[in-house]
Amino acid sequence: MPEDLVSEALRRALAVRRPPAGLVVHSDQGSQYSATRFKNILARNGAVQRRSRRGNCYDNAHAESFWSRFKAELLDGGSFPDLMEARLEISHHIAYYNAERRHSALGYLAPNHFETQLQTTSQLCPA
Repeated sequence: MPEDLVSEALRRALAVRRPPAGLVVHSDQGSQYSATRFKNILARNGAVQRRSRRGNCYDNAHAESFWSRFKAELLDGGSFPDLMEARLEISHHIAYYNAERRHSALGYLAPNHFETQLQTTSQLCPA
């Protein structure tokens, strides 16, 4: 996986979501996550990187589960005719995944709905 790909994805996610300083970004031991550009983006945004221990496959289980379902639901063993079609279909699928697809681990809520509910509850019960 190219370093530019993960750095650009991180940059875009931070620009869209604008999380407060202290965001924890979890990654594995891949070289793209220890690259200077990736670490600089984290530092500029006040994010903290946590990396899984070498050989610990369970640290990244949630991401592996996402990619497994992504491939099964979107690709179904096929491929895209071109890069533009891939970008369009992938962005539509991720929008569906976050806004509509219900997840058993989240009480059968879509991730966006779960996040909103969590934020509302957190505001009602400050620490």
